[in-house]
Amino acid sequence: TKESDLVIMDLRQFLMCLSLCTAFALSKPTEKKDRVHHEPQLSDKVHNDAQSFDYDHDAFLGAEEAKTFDQLTPEESKERLGMIVDKIDADKDGFVTEGELKSWIKHAQKKYIYDNVENQWQEFDLNQDGLISWDEYRNVTYGTYLDDPDPDDGFNYKQMMVRDERRFKMADKDGDLIATKEEFTAFLHPEEYDYMKDIVVQETMEDIDKNADGFIDLEEYIGDMYSHDGNADEPEWVKTEREQFVEFRDKNRDGKMDKEETKDWILPSDYDHAEAEARHLVYESDQNKDGKLTKEEIVDKYDLFVGSQATDFGEALVRHDEF
Repeated sequence: TKESDLVIMDLRQFLMCLSLCTAFALSKPTEKKDRVHHEPQLSDKVHNDAQSFDYDHDAFLGAEEAKTFDQLTPEESKERLGMIVDKIDADKDGFVTEGELKSWIKHAQKKYIYDNVENQWQEFDLNQDGLISWDEYRNVTYGTYLDDPDPDDGFNYKQMMVRDERRFKMADKDGDLIATKEEFTAFLHPEEYDYMKDIVVQETMEDIDKNADGFIDLEEYIGDMYSHDGNADEPEWVKTEREQFVEFRDKNRDGKMDKEETKDWILPSDYDHAEAEARHLVYESDQNKDGKLTKEEIVDKYDLFVGSQATDFGEALVRHDEF
């Protein structure tokens, strides 16, 4: 998502709990907000190998791990990449197939989600019982903010709490208002769970549907992505988005998007990004064109898979516990 000037509220878990569904941001007139959720979220980088391999690094390693590899020397990158290849080769036949690469990419991208939940779990689980109740989450997240009817920042915390409670209840499959770790993960990252997708669509529509008629019309769609700067001409990407709305988003041509059309937009199901990335990596690295990769072929293309931007070898950040 290309967002700028992110306004972070002074609320400990605010940004985390809103994660992929709601962001409080002021976008520059020529920057585009992307609400589309890819499963898994491979990278927010542009996939253009002519410019850089950053997208491929994020997809293969996960965004956080890619940052670690950026600090390694080429020699260290190649050594650790070889160790990763051994893990990707699930059947231990000495080759990495598209299927094995696809599984690895999905694993790498989901890892950040579970790491995020693990990192936050203890702060929410106040009574240390291995569960998080709605009361615990509410107290940690909002606390005394709810006691102030007119906060300085002008934000309606009570309204957001109602929205969070609705999502928490949907994630809570057994309805006891106590979340297991899996249920809490579904609450924080609803786009990753099929049974939570309706709430992702609902929250998105509530954000964009300014006239509250239950639909997203063209101007609301554009207005969510682009803030017009006086008399400035619309950039080309805005004109393209207008065309996209008419030609593809509004499938029944009634001038607005309903819930199903919005779901098709933000949660596309007809394209597997992990599969496409695996195919791309094999195509770029398969020197003998036998449809599979050896460790040597992968390490030879280490810049595509992991890269290295290290210049100060003495301060290189070296860790050996990933994956």
